[in-house]
Amino acid sequence: MTNDDAPVLTVSQAAQLAGMHPQTLRQYDRLGLVTPRRTVGRGRRYSRRDVARLLDIQRMAQGEGINLAGIKRILDLEQHVVVLEHRLAQLVGILSERDQAHGRVFAAGTTGDVVVVPRGRRVRRADLRIDVDAQRDSGALVLWRPAPRRD
Repeated sequence: MTNDDAPVLTVSQAAQLAGMHPQTLRQYDRLGLVTPRRTVGRGRRYSRRDVARLLDIQRMAQGEGINLAGIKRILDLEQHVVVLEHRLAQLVGILSERDQAHGRVFAAGTTGDVVVVPRGRRVRRADLRIDVDAQRDSGALVLWRPAPRRD
């Protein structure tokens, strides 16, 4: 947990930092706009990130004239985008790993060295010419597994 996420501020402290009345923070909590953590005695504790969110709400409400329902929708959509971006990054990583493991096709070059050919591309004789010195320094190990026979 970073310092920005530490729930250390009381309602009055957070309200003072955000320039709001404490009752406004309680209303925002009831509406689900900013949900602070709770102490054992059920007291609200705000983090610096919560205060930043309060300032964003204030900017949208006062500066842009957006009502609280609209602000809630915007904040929910922003959170949804964060979740989707995280999932997209995971999927890109999975695809990248899969492509590295299974997405390459190899052919024998004119010098007898193994050449990587992009999947779905026809091999031409000119494609098989390689820079032998560059290939020697790569340290690549190539494993070949024949496809299962289909009789």
